[in-house]
Amino acid sequence: MPNTESPASAASDLRRLAGALVADEPLNWVITGDSITHGLVFTQGGRSYAEHLHEMIRGELERTRDIVINSAISGHRLVDILDDWERRVSSWTPDVVTLMIGTNDMSTGGPREVISPEDHAASLREFVARVRALGAVPVLQTTPPIDSVNAPERARVAEFADAVRAVAASEDVILVDQLARFTELGAGGIPWGLMGDPFHPNAAGHAALAAKLAGVLGIRPAPERSRTLPLLDAQVAAARIYS
Repeated sequence: MPNTESPASAASDLRRLAGALVADEPLNWVITGDSITHGLVFTQGGRSYAEHLHEMIRGELERTRDIVINSAISGHRLVDILDDWERRVSSWTPDVVTLMIGTNDMSTGGPREVISPEDHAASLREFVARVRALGAVPVLQTTPPIDSVNAPERARVAEFADAVRAVAASEDVILVDQLARFTELGAGGIPWGLMGDPFHPNAAGHAALAAKLAGVLGIRPAPERSRTLPLLDAQVAAARIYS
């Protein structure tokens, strides 16, 4: 997916992606992050947001030669992805790289060093620079909310979300503000029916993540083939948000 506009920006990346989605050349998508993106356990057998994206791209858009890779690993921080860059990102020769990270980075519990929002922002800038050096489109996502009463070690969620937003603005990168979306769904609070524990979304939460990500990236299957997005919206609507 060549970049015909320089310098790269969120707007030019969205135009590149829109053009690529209607072109014949196949795309490689790398979706990376931590346990939320890994998508195990807390979905209780339901699909993760990466799997929903896979179905929309390779099924409903009929882009059967596209490859969608989920390289997220539970428990990891952004520094772990940067330290394992070839395996996690570059070896797949990506055209698009999405990142949702921070749930472990913000933690003040456990044996690992405490990371400041400023250090996290610096790592995010390095991530963006590396993705752009590959000629790929970087996509940053904020994390879903944290029930800080039951996960006080992760109470800095707002600060880390602000770091992601600041980097997306300063580096002119596509931003998918999942925290804002979940807060909207929860009427200003935590949408309990979308959460599997204090910080992992459940299957309905992954439906919300997928719908938001697809909307920002312009993944809109033709009406006659669009099955996933209506199902995702229905799953979110049926969730007992405030229970």
